[in-house]
Order: sequence, then C-alpha cells, then structure tokens
Amino acid sequence: MKTMTCKQLGGACNEEFSAATFEEIAEMCKKHGFEMFQKGDEEHLKAMAQMKDLMQNPDAMQEWFDNKKREFESLPDD
Repeated sequence: MKTMTCKQLGGACNEEFSAATFEEIAEMCKKHGFEMFQKGDEEHLKAMAQMKDLMQNPDAMQEWFDNKKREFESLPDD
C-alpha cells in the first residue's frame, strides 16, 4: 500500500488515500473530488477547473498522468 494526498493528485486538500495500485488511488481521488464538487467546495472547484484545462491537451494530460503514476510508484510502501 502507498499513500498520496489529494493535493499530490492535483486536488486541493491534504486528505490521504492509500491503495496498492495507482489506478485504485486515482479512483479514490476521483470519488473524493466528486463529493467535494457536490458540496461546492471552492478550493476543489478551482483544482477541477485546472484539471479541465489540462484535459484540453491530450498529450499534456497523458504526461501529467504518467508523472503522477511514476510519483506513486516511487513512494515507499506504508
């Protein structure tokens, strides 16, 4: 298991997520983001707007994703 925060994954807070794979942790963060969106959390909405902008460029989005995956894989196991 490895742990990353919402901020490390492009979000706005220090909530921690722990998972065995990057795909699992990304899904946890996505769920958290949706919950924050439903609550209208301003900081998370700003982070989501930045991600939306990034998604406009598929190459940039893939690079971001690959970098986050490498960061996850380089973390020590909990």
